[in-house]
Amino acid sequence: MAVTEKGDKYDLGVGRPPLDVLDLPEPEEVFGVRHIGFKETIKFAVGPSLIALGVSIGSGEWLLGPLAIGGGGTFRGLGIVILISILFQTFYNREIARYVTATGEVPIVGFARVPPGAMFWVPVSLFLFYAAFLIGGWAASAGQGLYALITGEAAASTEEPVRLLAMALIVLILGLTMAAKKISRTLELANWVMVVFVLSFLLVVDLFVVPMSKWVEGITGLITPALPPKGTDATVLGGLFGFAAMSTGLNWYMMGHYRDKGYGMGHRVGYLAGMRGESKEVRQVGVTFPNDEKNAALWKRWARFLSIDMWGVFFVGALLGILLPTLLVSHLADLTGTVPTEANIPTYAASALQQTHGQLFFYLALIIGVMIMFSTQLGIFEALVRNFVDAAMATSPKLRARLQGDERRFYFPYMVFLAIVISIMIHLALPGTLILFSANLSNLGGMIFPFVLMYLNGKLPEAARPPGYTNVILVLFALACSFFFINFVADTFFGGPVVQF
Repeated sequence: MAVTEKGDKYDLGVGRPPLDVLDLPEPEEVFGVRHIGFKETIKFAVGPSLIALGVSIGSGEWLLGPLAIGGGGTFRGLGIVILISILFQTFYNREIARYVTATGEVPIVGFARVPPGAMFWVPVSLFLFYAAFLIGGWAASAGQGLYALITGEAAASTEEPVRLLAMALIVLILGLTMAAKKISRTLELANWVMVVFVLSFLLVVDLFVVPMSKWVEGITGLITPALPPKGTDATVLGGLFGFAAMSTGLNWYMMGHYRDKGYGMGHRVGYLAGMRGESKEVRQVGVTFPNDEKNAALWKRWARFLSIDMWGVFFVGALLGILLPTLLVSHLADLTGTVPTEANIPTYAASALQQTHGQLFFYLALIIGVMIMFSTQLGIFEALVRNFVDAAMATSPKLRARLQGDERRFYFPYMVFLAIVISIMIHLALPGTLILFSANLSNLGGMIFPFVLMYLNGKLPEAARPPGYTNVILVLFALACSFFFINFVADTFFGGPVVQF
């Protein structure tokens, strides 16, 4: 359907009401400034990718990269898997954000427009997301690091005091979101502090501890095409690809923050407020923009901000986030003659640094580890709540009427319920094992959601539609995810991987 002027209705997909048509807002209007230059871009436009990066650093970067390479592996053949995954995921994230910016609808609501409709895609999407992330491995890992920080001794994650600390961190997240005026802004500021501090600390420690030969090995390993080393475990390899940046095909669960940030039509839709914030009702149905020169020019500006946020912040941060801890752990494994395992990986770097460089480094590394894992659980826990609530409110008019359009009346009680569930789940297995499982399930999402996204973005107003090569890259991404997931399933349930390296 061609959109020519405001006031039209725009049919997009099936099973959902058509989008209203309004002008795109000017970025200056959204961010409350007269002019947006470099300084204003960094201060106001950058942000949603930092929340995603806070999640990213705690999975593949702090745990699975060091586990795969530091545990007797090599950068050659694994580094290229990391680089390809980060490139694919950054591109995929930007395409998800394209839909959010063009319509103001978060992905879980947009998926309801894809045939056969909401009754299929909403439960399927939530099931895959929850199956991968409800298990709470990051909270357990943070609890393990916090216990060592308090007592001065590393402990197994199976010890109850460790689990109690993990549960306390979940309660802390609940308190942070309740205290927020605008939840996304609070998460953004928290991740500004944690991500910048973590990456700065790791860079300084690596420059001090890691020899130049290891730096050369790591950097060349990232850019040298090679097969994974002989004997590489299929589950670890699939987990490395799945979490090398964020969570491959399930990355959509974090992209709704572009709506709350006010990107494009997100400014017209509303956002989730905290208990202290002014209630801002979120539209049940998104909006899009007219197909005219004014809005096409505005779209180019918003698209440029998306590129800066994704490629300038997320891509660079994810690359540094996995290179720096992996270099450190690989070197420490060489020095100590011990290797990280699924049981000790959350505190491995701290224990090894204590052995090689003293008590001060032990405590510094524990602080960094706790911050990394806490930032990850903060983003994931909030996203588990946010996506369920957004989906329920958008697809159930009765629920929306009962809550008088105020999502907070559902959001916070559901968050309390979920905190109890995750507190139970962290008793089930080791954090490293839980996270490996999550990473491989993310690859399952990568087999599905690129095609869903191709459908949605192909139906956007002309100015917002992606260029033709986009679908080629998304198909290649889906094929890569399929390979790693099928190999993981064969290795886990059928006695051995399809492809053995």
